[in-house]
Amino acid sequence: MEALHTFAEWAWARHHNPLSWYVRPLLLVPYCYFAWRHSLVGMIAAVLALATSMFWFPAPDNPDPKAVEFLEAERQYLLGPWDITKWLFAALVPIFFILLGLAFWRRSVLVGLATVNLASLIKIGWSFHFAGTSGWTVVAPALLGLAVVNSVLLFELRRRD
Repeated sequence: MEALHTFAEWAWARHHNPLSWYVRPLLLVPYCYFAWRHSLVGMIAAVLALATSMFWFPAPDNPDPKAVEFLEAERQYLLGPWDITKWLFAALVPIFFILLGLAFWRRSVLVGLATVNLASLIKIGWSFHFAGTSGWTVVAPALLGLAVVNSVLLFELRRRD
């Protein structure tokens, strides 16, 4: 149990690196690609990459105070009591991946775009709701990632026409 706690603290410190916040949404592109190619292995690898990307980069020497505040609010939320609302909200994550995967598996770029955009707006809204003004730290990475993902998906849509 001690090793798990040590790993969690190591990973959490690295999660403060803003690079992980910018990389994470970009990993939706390979997920969509692998769904398009009907590769479950690729989709699983993309989800694993997304889940582990929080600790790919070194812990920052001087983390942004707003990021520290946001991540502390996130930690308190995750470690706090779990009621039905929290469980239902947490269920949105796998539901998002299922819907996004199905959209691209079935070659529906428009449904995929709608899914990505709605999920990003929910993530931003959640950030402000549970973390107050420190939620602003999520906005730039989320919107930049959304712009890149939308651009790639729209490019693919135009290319097919």
